[in-house]
Amino acid sequence: MLNRELFRRKTVSELQAEAAADHSLRRALSALSLTTLGIGAIIGTGIFVLTGTVAALHSGPAVVLSFAIAGLASGFAALCYAEFASLVPMAGSAYSYGYATLGEVIAWMIGWTLVLEYTLGAVTIATGWSQHVVGFLHDIGVIVPARFGNLPAAFLIVLLTTLLVVGLKAAASVNNVLVFVKVAVVLLFIVGAAHAINVANWEPFVPPQTSFGWSGVLTGAAMVFFSYIGFDVVSTAAQEARNPQRDIPIGIIGSLCICTVLYILVAAIATGVVRYPELNVPDPIGLVAERAGLGWIATLIKLGGIAALTSVVLVLLFGQSRVFYAMSRDGLLPRVVGSVHPRYRTPYVSSLIAGAAVALVAALVPMGEVANLVSIGTLLAFASVSIGVLVLRLREPQLPRPFKTPAVWVVAPAGLVSALYLMASLPGVTWGRFAVWLGLGLAIYFSYGVHKSKLASRL
Repeated sequence: MLNRELFRRKTVSELQAEAAADHSLRRALSALSLTTLGIGAIIGTGIFVLTGTVAALHSGPAVVLSFAIAGLASGFAALCYAEFASLVPMAGSAYSYGYATLGEVIAWMIGWTLVLEYTLGAVTIATGWSQHVVGFLHDIGVIVPARFGNLPAAFLIVLLTTLLVVGLKAAASVNNVLVFVKVAVVLLFIVGAAHAINVANWEPFVPPQTSFGWSGVLTGAAMVFFSYIGFDVVSTAAQEARNPQRDIPIGIIGSLCICTVLYILVAAIATGVVRYPELNVPDPIGLVAERAGLGWIATLIKLGGIAALTSVVLVLLFGQSRVFYAMSRDGLLPRVVGSVHPRYRTPYVSSLIAGAAVALVAALVPMGEVANLVSIGTLLAFASVSIGVLVLRLREPQLPRPFKTPAVWVVAPAGLVSALYLMASLPGVTWGRFAVWLGLGLAIYFSYGVHKSKLASRL
């Protein structure tokens, strides 16, 4: 009996019927909005924060390969996500897909992992945003005491949470503007700094020192992997897309391709202009811009970094609230968590919970302590989707699939293996912390979700 409870699942047809009947959320997102949603989450910390840290401490100039490996692994998972998103257009992303393929307890753990991913991802970016703001204020003569360095992050999260509660269309419009600004700034950096590249800075391309080498390249790939979680956020918006079967795959694949190219170009230029040991600073791209002699453009790039990180926090808060909404809808969290605002038609309670949690942690926790936990959570979600798409191909091969993963018996296993390999490259302390988080999640599930689940009444 317990086995049946743990692995009970929803069928794809049930999920499709729920998606068709549920009109509580407003369908306001076009393919362009979904693509910018993905870019909004992807372009940010990888370029403006982690490029320098990973190059200085692990990969050296081969940080280019770290981004390429992470992008390739993400590409395998993205194709699997696209098939699921076109087949099961529900809020919840990998959580909902796991419910349809792997069973309730696995779905819960995936959802719980997504909560970790989005919460700590938003914390990581918000603290990076604070560093950028404090640095910019310092440049114009405003000094923020060190003990208050993280408080700007909390204020940012309160502001963005309010925006998400008031309306998705307004939030999407703000995100579109921020994405335009940051992509323009990234392109300006690429064009403006390329002339200052010194090829001698790329030697040795893969540093041989301890903690570097090819293991360092892979560790770097695992660390920057969480920079690619934007397409996962796109899939959480399925119930708010105008034409999810067509537009969600476009948003997922389009945003990933655009951002991977930009990441590789920026990493190559950064390590070509400044020797990699010098890049371990809070604002590596600003440093590179100054060394390249970009003058006032360097200040503009710093402002672009602030805009970039703002949009990432906005999109991650959006994704977290939609996962909460989906889990509440299924009875695994209290129903009040999934309450939809009668006027704005947004899951406002889940948005407020997500914002409060992220603001509290961002005000108190240093960024470096959480980035790897975001990566391991993202990798687990990607691995589960790669498995799930194969399970569903075997279990229900006759289902009409608006988007089909090409060469699925190659792509899905490659996504699974690459995700697991990158997980294995993360430090042991990260695994220990992740195990504690999973244990807490199981305790909540067995004390509440297993009994309150909507599927419980069927057994």
